[in-house]
Amino acid sequence: MKLQNQYQKNEHIFRVLRNQRISDMNNEDEQFQAELELAKNIKIIENVAKSKMSKEAILRYGNLKTVYPEKAVKVIAYIAEAVDSGQIKDMINDEQFKELLKRI
Repeated sequence: MKLQNQYQKNEHIFRVLRNQRISDMNNEDEQFQAELELAKNIKIIENVAKSKMSKEAILRYGNLKTVYPEKAVKVIAYIAEAVDSGQIKDMINDEQFKELLKRI
């Protein structure tokens, strides 16, 4: 009887641990999917913004993205929104990009 009770306890612990691991795997998958979606959206925003940026400004953006990724996302989103709304019609050169960085 003792052995059967111990077996049942172990079986219960195993099920709890297995369910927790499955839950963890689902959470990891959801997080991974969210990160993929975010990366996809950032790429779309970058494409819109870069269409109105000079090569030098794009290069500066790439450097910024490497060192300060959060600031880079803010500035590129701002540019993309301005392009979409028609506020930016001409190309943004490197000097203009630097000025924008100072304001953000």
